[in-house]
Amino acid sequence: MASSDRPGRGEGVPSGCTWPLSSLLCRLPPVERERLLALGTEVRYPAGRVLVRESDTTDFLLVLLAGVVKVTGRTHDHRDALLAVRMGGDLVGEFAAVDGRPRSATVTSCGPVAARVVSRPAFLDCMRREPRIAQAVNESIVTKLRVANDRRIDFTGCDAATRLARVIHQIALTYGDPVGAGAVIRWPITQPELATLSGAAEPTVHKALRRLREAGAVTTGYRTIRVENLELLETIAYP
Repeated sequence: MASSDRPGRGEGVPSGCTWPLSSLLCRLPPVERERLLALGTEVRYPAGRVLVRESDTTDFLLVLLAGVVKVTGRTHDHRDALLAVRMGGDLVGEFAAVDGRPRSATVTSCGPVAARVVSRPAFLDCMRREPRIAQAVNESIVTKLRVANDRRIDFTGCDAATRLARVIHQIALTYGDPVGAGAVIRWPITQPELATLSGAAEPTVHKALRRLREAGAVTTGYRTIRVENLELLETIAYP
């Protein structure tokens, strides 16, 4: 994967945005952003709350204002596989809001979360009336699908350590807070969750993390990861 193809922190976004540069809210022009944020009602959730449950027939969506959620899916052997993480500025639940089908995944808060809950009729009406919002939402959905496809292709033929390095690199670029030559991932992520994201066994992830620490690419704490040098991690992830 070339450097220009990898997830970035965003370019050409409106100034004064407090969300991640890659997020939908940050990429929307200010007027359209305010119109989207005027929809629905604001709600707050504590850590560990299920916001959307897989297979449910609800069809609202959430515009995340602050906090972090994890998106998980149930495997055939009844394990929860971590599919993605989303932060303030992102939409979650928009697939069901668009097509009206049952939920494809479960969304759980990783800490306190603030969001606006928007009904499907209000969301679809907004999409019809606001072409810029509709275009931004469509681009956001396509980006999520591209990332999922790229991950499948990118992982083909890679060993577990390389896959883990690529997962951490992608998360740091997309959601990390830049600090010096690296970035801090400030939301809690467990080794089992890293294992499901990288398609590896938990003991393998434990060993791979140790090697990344020894190389000086990352440091880890209790459910936290700090990338000390993004360029170094990139050379490990994309040799």
